[in-house]
Amino acid sequence: MSVRASVEAEARQAYGRVLALLAARSGDLATAEDMLADALVAALERWPQDGVPANPQAWLLTVARRRAIDRSRRRMRHDAAQAELMRMHEEAEAMMNADLLFPDERLGLMLACAHPAIEEAARTPLMLQVVLGLTAERMAPVFLTSPAAMTKRLVRAKVKLAASGIGFAVPGHEDLAPRLAHLLDAIYAAFTLARDASRQADLEGEALWLGQLVVYLVPEEPEALGLYALMLFVSARPSMATQGHYVPLGEQDLTTWNEAATIRAEQWLHTAGAMAQPGRFQLEAAIQAVHANRRRSGRTDWDTILHLYDSLLALAPTVGARVARAAALTQTGDHAAALAALDAIEDQRIAAHQPYWATRAHVLAALEEASEAADAYQRAAGLASQPEVRSWLLARRAALAN
Repeated sequence: MSVRASVEAEARQAYGRVLALLAARSGDLATAEDMLADALVAALERWPQDGVPANPQAWLLTVARRRAIDRSRRRMRHDAAQAELMRMHEEAEAMMNADLLFPDERLGLMLACAHPAIEEAARTPLMLQVVLGLTAERMAPVFLTSPAAMTKRLVRAKVKLAASGIGFAVPGHEDLAPRLAHLLDAIYAAFTLARDASRQADLEGEALWLGQLVVYLVPEEPEALGLYALMLFVSARPSMATQGHYVPLGEQDLTTWNEAATIRAEQWLHTAGAMAQPGRFQLEAAIQAVHANRRRSGRTDWDTILHLYDSLLALAPTVGARVARAAALTQTGDHAAALAALDAIEDQRIAAHQPYWATRAHVLAALEEASEAADAYQRAAGLASQPEVRSWLLARRAALAN
């Protein structure tokens, strides 16, 4: 990794924690973003020459607060500003202690983004942008929309957030419950984006950490436990970042799977299941538990997976779940039913949904419809954002001719 790439990675990893702390202190997200933007510019100028500091987050926070001091000094009269400037200066200097564990305010900021005043469709992507620094271009495929539409959605949400005076503290239980689903969606979306990327181990770690934090915050919420179990199951398997290429789940070397992480996931899923309140993330974790059991049994129980997808669709009939159920159907050998299930998805968003076209190609190939399968593989490859996945899809397309 180049020096600049290393600097950018460190800055990206620090982004969410620093922005959340700045927003919590200032009460103004837009001001916090401006302050952090100044600090990031300074980091990209200085870190390649001076080296990455021992505590990048504290460095960014300190520079951002110093810029705020400069702005306040220009804006406020000396007498009125002196006490506030002194407090800000002392706090900024204290943050330079490399051993300092300053508070993590990200959860409060994420929950502010899930406030009922914010448009529902914007809550999860708003969390991903302001807390994890993800761009509209990066998020758009996950939410089956265009980057332009996602940008407009985020702008409207930020305007509403600024105008509403929503606080950034973690709310009480009575206010937390209505926002929890959006918080869990955001954490899982971040985790999924990290797993789909070639070099995003830092984002995956952040998602796991946030998931664990929510579990400790609301241990009585089975869906929080289910999400954490789901992420642990998936993280137990090697990512593209560690393998260097794409390997389908059914072809992975089982000896490379992390047994300890799988056991922890099973424990969290068992605890969630004991609460007898089934939900989306618990069912998705249960599906991953069946996949994980292949390491012990030597086979995948596709009939059980199909049953679990039926239960999942009854609760959350998403496009992704319907495509995944079709993939499970073809694994049971019922390729015609799998194709019919794909044909039954009447949602215009599938035109840009890469897993749909990859699954369709696989089903058509199994039905020996080589020409249609080749077209579907080509379309899936064109929609793939990861070079490793694109190469694998094109290789499958080429194999149809043999």
